[in-house]
Amino acid sequence: MAVTLADVAARAGVSSATVSRVLNGNYPVAGSTRERVRRAVAELDYVVNGQARALAAASSDLVGVLVNDVADPFFGLIASALQREIAAGPGNPPSGGKLAVVCNTGGSPESELTYLTLLERQRAAGVVLTGGAVEDERHTAAVATRLARLASSGTRIVLCGRPPLPETAPGIMTIAFDNRGGARRLTEHLLSLGHRRIGCVAGPVERSTTRHRLEGHRAALAAYGLAPQTSNGADPGEIPGQPVVHGGYDRSSGYDGALELLRKDPTVTAIVAANDTAALGVCAALRDRGLSVPGDISVAGFDDLPFSADASPALTTVRIPLHEAGARAGRLVLGRSAPPPGSVATVTTELMVRSSTAPPAATAR
Repeated sequence: MAVTLADVAARAGVSSATVSRVLNGNYPVAGSTRERVRRAVAELDYVVNGQARALAAASSDLVGVLVNDVADPFFGLIASALQREIAAGPGNPPSGGKLAVVCNTGGSPESELTYLTLLERQRAAGVVLTGGAVEDERHTAAVATRLARLASSGTRIVLCGRPPLPETAPGIMTIAFDNRGGARRLTEHLLSLGHRRIGCVAGPVERSTTRHRLEGHRAALAAYGLAPQTSNGADPGEIPGQPVVHGGYDRSSGYDGALELLRKDPTVTAIVAANDTAALGVCAALRDRGLSVPGDISVAGFDDLPFSADASPALTTVRIPLHEAGARAGRLVLGRSAPPPGSVATVTTELMVRSSTAPPAATAR
C-alpha cells in the first residue's frame, strides 16, 4: 500500500499541512520540525504524488529540454549541465528539485511543435529550447504562439543557443551565442595567415546558426576586399574564390562537403566547417585525397567540443562555453537567477588557435 502524506505527518508528529510546506519549500518551517519531516520521508520512502501536485499548483515538477540530436556533444553538454543544475542545485526543495525530460526532435520542425504541445498538456514548470531555430515564418509563428501560451500559464521559457523570437512574450528569456562574432574572428585568423581562397562547409540552409556564422565569415572576407559589402544581412550569393556548400552538422556531411568544395574549386587553401564534428569529416576526406592538414589545406571547426584539442591535428576552432550556458539556462528556468536585461543575454565566443591551421606558404600545392 502506498505511503500517504498523512502517514508521513503521523511519523513526524506534525500536521499534513506542515509536511506539505516542508516538501514544497514555499513556507518557513522551524529547522527541527523540517528535519523530523525529512527523516520521516526517508524512513517511509515517501514519494510525492506528482499528478496531484500539478493539479493543485497548476504546474508540475517537469522541465522539458528540446534538443536536435541527443547524441551530438553540443546538445549533450548543454542538457547535462542544465539537468545537474535543476536536479541538485542549492535552494531546491527537499523533494529533489525538478525532473529534466530531454526531447529529441531530430531537427524536425513538426516534432518541435509536437513536444511543445505535449509539455503544455503536462503543465511543465519550464521549457528550454536549445540550438539554432528553423528560419521559416510559419514555423516561427507557431512556436511563438505555443511558447506564449505556456508562458501565460506560468511556465518559464528559456531559449538557449538560438536568437530571441521576433515578438518575445513576457516570461521568455534568451541565451544567444555570438555566432557572427566567432565566425568573423575565425576567418580573420585564416586571412591573417595569408589565406585568400577559403572554402566553407556550412550547416543546413534553413537554420539561424548557419546564417549567422556565414554572415560573420563573409563580413571578414568583405573587410579584406574579398567579398561584396552587404547590408541587413543580405546574402551576396556565390563569391568567386570563396566557395560554400551546405550540409548537416555530422561527420559524413563534412566529408562529402569537402569533396564537393574541391570539385568546385581545387585551389582552396583553407576550409572552415559548420562545427567540429563536420571538421573531422573534412580532415578525413582530405586524407583520403592524399592531402595533409595543415600541410596542404588548413581546416577549422566551431564549438570547441571536447575532442577538438585531442584530434590529430588539434582543431583550430571557436569555443562556445556550452556547459556554462546550460547551467545558466537551468538557473533561469528555475527562477533562481534574475532575467538578463531585456530578457536577452549574449554569450561571447573565444577563438582557439591550434595546429590544424597554418600559413598558405607552407601549404602550396
